Amino acid sequence: MNTLFEETALKTMSLQNRTIRSATWEGLAADDGGVTPAYIAKLVALARGGVGLVITGNAFVSPEGRGGHRQLGVQDDARVPGLAALTGAVHAAGGRIALQLAHAGEIADTAHSGLPPVGPSPDPDQPGGEALDVAGIAALVAAFARAAARAKTAGFDAVQVHAAHGYLLHQFLSSAWNSRDDAYGGALENRARMLLEVVDAVRAVVGPDFPLLVKCNSEDFVPGGLTVDESLAVAGMLEAAGVDALELSGGCKQAGPAFMPARKGRIKGPDQEAYYRAAAVRFKERLRIPLALVGGIRSHGVAEALVRTGVADYVALSRPLVCEPGLIGRWREGDRRPALCVSDNACYAPIFAGEGIRCPSFAGKRVSAAD
Repeated sequence: MNTLFEETALKTMSLQNRTIRSATWEGLAADDGGVTPAYIAKLVALARGGVGLVITGNAFVSPEGRGGHRQLGVQDDARVPGLAALTGAVHAAGGRIALQLAHAGEIADTAHSGLPPVGPSPDPDQPGGEALDVAGIAALVAAFARAAARAKTAGFDAVQVHAAHGYLLHQFLSSAWNSRDDAYGGALENRARMLLEVVDAVRAVVGPDFPLLVKCNSEDFVPGGLTVDESLAVAGMLEAAGVDALELSGGCKQAGPAFMPARKGRIKGPDQEAYYRAAAVRFKERLRIPLALVGGIRSHGVAEALVRTGVADYVALSRPLVCEPGLIGRWREGDRRPALCVSDNACYAPIFAGEGIRCPSFAGKRVSAAD
């Protein structure tokens, strides 16, 4: 029987426990996507706080794929020294770290990139956007591969390909965005083609022993979006392609507040935790590779139960670790009270104010046994 605080390994990467910091937009990178001292400090705090694997915020692989203000970048070789400083600091703190490779596609932040957004099909909500032709798809597949090579050179322990939450690779997967009638549209096998090409290209440059993860949606919660059945089929394709682990999430901005990945509203009890638990059960029934589950996990009891009952192999958290970087260490040391996080999304406001992600609701609050 698996337990939350046991050592595991993914290929060559050893992990001290089964917890993951899910990729989170920090808003602490330099304007060009470079690593800053504040960025390093934020991720080092997570490693010192006991997280088994720290996954960076989504790092854009190509300039037009930038998703937001002060987002981490891996778009050129000039980023490698800063990324190496980041991995060195996290390793010195006893942590393991993966770089998330991402392209925002049609929802890219054109105000910061100055470039038109691209996607699988024309988007009436994105004036000036461009549908990728086959040559453009090939160029972006190569961009993902070059980014993965930079990550390995910089000393990351793994890479994760972002194919969820309405980002480019997810846009290709989902009929809600993809209306193509060529080899990259129509049948699910065609819609999955670009993601599988990215996986193959990344594997070719990082080698067979380097951990390669993918983040995917359980379902989209939008008309025409991915269903659980379709997502299961894609997961099977990814397993066959040699992906080492999946992180299961769901939803997107277009799904509205009730089904966004970062849902608002305080979670009042264990029965409201783990948004995608039912889908995870189905994924575990089908897959042999490890599954990480993210979304609404707030208590040690739920996290432990997910692992012990085999619903997931790893539990991933985002906003609770913004509120309490040392949450995992607190649980490990015996203080098993739920996370302070109230899921109000107030942690994003400081990003837009240029301060980086933090929790205004519990700023400076110390957790003690008397609380």
